[in-house]
Amino acid sequence: MATIHHRTCHICEANCGVLVEVEGRQILSIKGDPDNPLSRGHICPKATALEDLQNDPDRLRRPIKRVGEAWHEISWEQAFAEIGEKTRAILARDPASTATYVGNPNAHSYGNALNAHHLTKALGTKNQFSASTVDQMPHQVANLLLYGHASMFGIPDIDRTETLIIIGGNPMASNGSVWTVPDFRNRVRALKARGGHLVVIDPRRTETAKIADRHLFVKPASDVFLLVALLKAVMARRPHQPVQEFVTGLDDVAALLARFDDAACCAASGVSAEDVAWLADRLTSGPAALYGRLGIATQQHGTLNAWLIALINIAAGQLDREGGTVFPIPALDTLSMLPRGSLGKFTSRVSQHKSVLGEFPAAALAEEIETEGPGQIKALFVIAGNPVLSTPNGPRLDKALASLELMVSVDMYRNATSRRAHYILPPTGPLERDHYGLFLLPMAVRNVAVYSQPTLEREDPEALHDWEILRGLASAISGQPVQEPTPREALDGMLRGGPYKVSLAEVEAAPSGRDFGPPMTGVLPERLRSDDQMINCAVPALMEALAALEMPEAGSGKLTLIGRRHLRTNNSWLANSHRLTKGPNRCTLMIHPDDAAAAGLADGEMATVRSSSGEISIPAEVTDDMMPGTVSIPHGWGHDLPGMAMQVAKSRAGVSANALTESGALDPLSGNAALSGVQVQVAKAVLEAAE
Repeated sequence: MATIHHRTCHICEANCGVLVEVEGRQILSIKGDPDNPLSRGHICPKATALEDLQNDPDRLRRPIKRVGEAWHEISWEQAFAEIGEKTRAILARDPASTATYVGNPNAHSYGNALNAHHLTKALGTKNQFSASTVDQMPHQVANLLLYGHASMFGIPDIDRTETLIIIGGNPMASNGSVWTVPDFRNRVRALKARGGHLVVIDPRRTETAKIADRHLFVKPASDVFLLVALLKAVMARRPHQPVQEFVTGLDDVAALLARFDDAACCAASGVSAEDVAWLADRLTSGPAALYGRLGIATQQHGTLNAWLIALINIAAGQLDREGGTVFPIPALDTLSMLPRGSLGKFTSRVSQHKSVLGEFPAAALAEEIETEGPGQIKALFVIAGNPVLSTPNGPRLDKALASLELMVSVDMYRNATSRRAHYILPPTGPLERDHYGLFLLPMAVRNVAVYSQPTLEREDPEALHDWEILRGLASAISGQPVQEPTPREALDGMLRGGPYKVSLAEVEAAPSGRDFGPPMTGVLPERLRSDDQMINCAVPALMEALAALEMPEAGSGKLTLIGRRHLRTNNSWLANSHRLTKGPNRCTLMIHPDDAAAAGLADGEMATVRSSSGEISIPAEVTDDMMPGTVSIPHGWGHDLPGMAMQVAKSRAGVSANALTESGALDPLSGNAALSGVQVQVAKAVLEAAE
């Protein structure tokens, strides 16, 4: 008999509610839940991948061990015993020689998030790396420096605004990012129906730009100059209007901005002075919000960009205002649960990178493995991560991983990274786990609480959840059992202690979710976590960086590379879903017709793309969606490496854009990788003659 299970799709940040129809272990359908107060029945194609991931014949079900190039299935007991023994031996020789890398899927697993610290504690390591420093770290650093907590994200109040300006973001593909906003298209329709405007600023005419009222091209990695000009224009329109009493330092920022010439900033960014003036008018005339995302973060000035965006919203009078930038109050309040964050607590061994929120730049992982001496990383634990494809100069890291004495991957696949491991420890299937949006609901456009019971029982009674694997590793290494509440028990306690004082049982009683309404306004300054509950806009480190900012030099004649994502992908970890990979090839080089003509390229022909780091061959997609002088390659491809065991992914492997990015190119304030703005040369590929 078929039954309907309410669940949250945990694949991306949207946290859409789904209805999974099941008969036995057979999944009959996955549909949107119309009663979910956040997603309102919306789902995207990724929701169907839940079934693909659960039933994928390539998904690992038992631990495997590599001996030479051969893989052997082993028991959990053997895996933990051998890993514990080998790790202790490495630690005995050099206590500083272990490291962890935590990948993006961990943000979608509350059990993992609540238990990862057990492993790092058992290792006693300061060598912590994660996908955060190829993603959102500049936003978190700006949050910490302005608001006093790295997790205090301000989000656009899309459901009540009149102007939404998006720079370097593509919610039509991402469903929002550090902004949980499912059903984005219909929310934009409602915005337009009430007379509002959506504006997109991006070097590519993205899927979001195509539904916008206005799209402005901006030169890649030049956003900082546009934001400087825009902040000056906003301040000029509100010269005598006071901002909130808890905001200080705007006058100091204004004085520093005076050194920048408006015309030069516009020329550097490629956005006209007339467009800057129009944007400033929209921001200051009514409920409005400026939102920046991945495109402004993955570049040299990522943290400056995030800071300037926040200052523009503040100066425009749009902070903590209905229709402006608001701060959700979630049922499980991460501001109370998580530490505020720290900067510069540790220093990396090789390049002296300062730690940011307790971790080092992911781009520095390869050098820490390669460079001999005390503290050289000899053992690496990768938790649901694929840094060979997702971090700069992936081929360099791939080579470094092959030299490790011990590598352990907690992963469901033998992918581009885990193929280098000595042990792969697979968790239960995605529908066999419970779920709560621990990190993502605090950034949602509505304050909701939704809990998902496991949809299916464990296929294998001996299978372990991801958090059980982490606890098993910690115990095997330390020799001490982990004695803490289960994630479910901890979740109940955190909900009871949260702003709405609800129990997990009360949340479960509403299978489509408990709705506590839209984000409230007037929550500042009480919600600030700075010592004095003030927002000091003139942050010394950021003021120093702004003072040192120089106008860019003349173009080199090369093209500039940016990334992109698609609605049917999520970094590299949906590549084995046969439903999501079908259709036209999406791993292409998007290039403007003028640039294609200059390179002698026709649509569909193979192009060679070279940078200072490497070279790839990729089909050209000639389109005027690209800004002239800019090319785009999607993130998360390159699934044809020897030793992978992902048949669907290998059949549509594509190429990795991170064969072209450089591990030394970073935002110095956050350690974030500068993936955008890479200078490349493009030519028609020369095909070798058949023998």
